[in-house]
Amino acid sequence: MVAAGLAIGWRPEHGPVPALVLLLWLRFALGWAGIYLGLLLKTPESAVSVQILVWPAGFLLSVFVSPDTMPGWLGAIATWNPVSSTAPAVRHLLGGPAWTDAGWAVDHSVLLAASWPAVLTLIFVPLALRQYRLLGR
Repeated sequence: MVAAGLAIGWRPEHGPVPALVLLLWLRFALGWAGIYLGLLLKTPESAVSVQILVWPAGFLLSVFVSPDTMPGWLGAIATWNPVSSTAPAVRHLLGGPAWTDAGWAVDHSVLLAASWPAVLTLIFVPLALRQYRLLGR
């Protein structure tokens, strides 16, 4: 997709590095959340059960659909979750248009995209390390 965009003349506004850093930072934080969940689960079958629960979470994102078109409660969840906070930040850094003005979350998307992974890392790294130590006993 990037190659097609470059072929028709699209150029990242701020270069690709800032957007890539935000995406990797979110991946790092979500990786620790996954490590913690993996350490909590006792069998491989239970891991499959958790994965099945993750699929519906994709409908709680505003990556492909504007939150303005969603019911109020769903739009609020879609606006304020970590993945949906990162998507408009990456769009902004790459020079793409944002959804219609969704308020503070869209106006400060880069700040949110940097803050969510920090919060998730601060929560899940200690939890994962604690759970790992408990497994050794």
